[in-house]
Amino acid sequence: MKPDWDKVMKEVNGKKGTTLVADVDCTAAGKPLCDSNGVQGFPTIKYGDPSALEDYQGGRDYDSLKKFADGLKPSCSPANIDLCDEEQTAEIKKLQDMSASDLDAAIEEKEAEIKAAEKTFEDELEKLQNKYKQISQEKDDAIQAVKESGLGLMKAVKATAGKEEL
Repeated sequence: MKPDWDKVMKEVNGKKGTTLVADVDCTAAGKPLCDSNGVQGFPTIKYGDPSALEDYQGGRDYDSLKKFADGLKPSCSPANIDLCDEEQTAEIKKLQDMSASDLDAAIEEKEAEIKAAEKTFEDELEKLQNKYKQISQEKDDAIQAVKESGLGLMKAVKATAGKEEL
């Protein structure tokens, strides 16, 4: 992926007024930046407003990366209020009018909702994995029971019967 990423960086960053495409070494000087943005595995691709980066889930080949990067553009945010519609501007103003502690509490609440969704996913995934193990064992037991009930002997008799007819 690295050669494709480097090629996309060179092409996209060379255009005037476009989005920045960059990489960060999370094992060296960039580690604090990676830690503060929730980077846990490598490679991880993030995009969006630097203060609220989102995870990229698309393809990792050149064509996919280039298509995605070409589609990036500045979006509505407190730093780009001129790109917001009336509803977005009103929401930003409402959030800006909140006290720091109220805003922190609202952020914490939303992050708790994400954690709850992740916990539900993990719990349900564990149930599915346990169910898979159970039905896999049941299948293996059923196959073994069929084999032990004489299937091998039946096949041997059939194979021998075919030779006697010749």
